[in-house]
Amino acid sequence: MILGLFDTAGQEDYDRLRVLAYPDTDVFVVCFSVMSPASFENVEKKWRPEVHHYGEQTPFILVGTQVDLRDNYFELQRLQKNRQKPVSYEMGLRLANRVGANCYVECSALTQKGLKAVFDNAILAVINPQPGSRRTRKKTTYLCKIL
Repeated sequence: MILGLFDTAGQEDYDRLRVLAYPDTDVFVVCFSVMSPASFENVEKKWRPEVHHYGEQTPFILVGTQVDLRDNYFELQRLQKNRQKPVSYEMGLRLANRVGANCYVECSALTQKGLKAVFDNAILAVINPQPGSRRTRKKTTYLCKIL
């Protein structure tokens, strides 16, 4: 199996360019920061509709990032000034269920916590597809493309 990763930009300026990477994607990894309620909301408002449009039958996993900052005093103060709180694990799990993600995983690139689980779950979503996904039609996969 060959694993190819494509990190696509979320800014509007890249909307037309980003979708060029979507064809033949085996699994989407949709990420948001647990320290950014706005990025959490964008999962439902922007990313899920886009992923559904370009890969209706393609599995996707939802990932909460920057979990190391949940206990960071300065980051908590920043959120509190805006009357916000970090996104909890339970909130992420509920969102994953609501948008039909294969699973919800949290990680920190800084501490590496949960990072292996992100990739393990992305690979599992490809090699053990849910019934009805386009992956159930293929017997063998030689390339795994993760977005």
